[in-house]
Amino acid sequence: MATTAANWVSPPTRPPLIETLVSGVDRYNPSNVGLLEDYLYHQIRSQEYDCLANLAILKLYQFNPDLYNPDVVINILIKALTSAPFPDFSLCISLLDERPSSLTTTTTTSSSSSSTNPDEPDPLPQLLPVLTQLHALLQQCRFPRFWALYRSDAVDALRDNYTVECVGFEDAVRDVAVRAVRAAFTSIGSERLGSYLDLSGDELNAYVEKLGWTIDASSGVVRIPPNPDNQIESTVVQENIQLPQLTKIIAHAAQTSLPVVHAVN
Repeated sequence: MATTAANWVSPPTRPPLIETLVSGVDRYNPSNVGLLEDYLYHQIRSQEYDCLANLAILKLYQFNPDLYNPDVVINILIKALTSAPFPDFSLCISLLDERPSSLTTTTTTSSSSSSTNPDEPDPLPQLLPVLTQLHALLQQCRFPRFWALYRSDAVDALRDNYTVECVGFEDAVRDVAVRAVRAAFTSIGSERLGSYLDLSGDELNAYVEKLGWTIDASSGVVRIPPNPDNQIESTVVQENIQLPQLTKIIAHAAQTSLPVVHAVN
């Protein structure tokens, strides 16, 4: 999910209607929350990602608590999770206020217009610590630990109910690992790389080939092509300033300097 500032602000896949909502005051109109939620589920199904549109949903939930839908929030956090090392996940968390820690089963019954099901407890308080821990492991580039936690029984609810429906989620996590490896290595052992990607054997070989990297069958070493991040090159910056270029600065300093006040005997 490599991105640039321009694509982050306005992804090329964003529909014109959503662009109008996100860019104008209509983003604060609660009647538009349904359109934004539908767009989120389109992202879930299509491997697209639009952080600003998803943040607009969380802002609407913040202003209109009766619109709150925990499933939508969890899906937003899942999409933001794979944007590491960018700060999207933290931005989303900042808009949740104290809701995840304060919601209980009884509070969901207080409003008949709420998007939550009053017969079911809010899943967010249970899943938010797991999502936060997964995010921390990705931020720290502790990819083997991430996969171990993600495959564990503690994350069954997240896997079975949410990430299983997020098309390409695991590949998006692998993209995070690939960005880190590409920036830090010129070569890496295939076993180590496999632990980062949760792949082995033919699956790993096919993935490496898709990346355009090469693997030495005899040594098991994967070669990463040179790029600006994994090449250490010394850079010498030399400035050549001529005295005539400083005359205006010196003259201005002389004119603005404080007058000298002589002591009176």
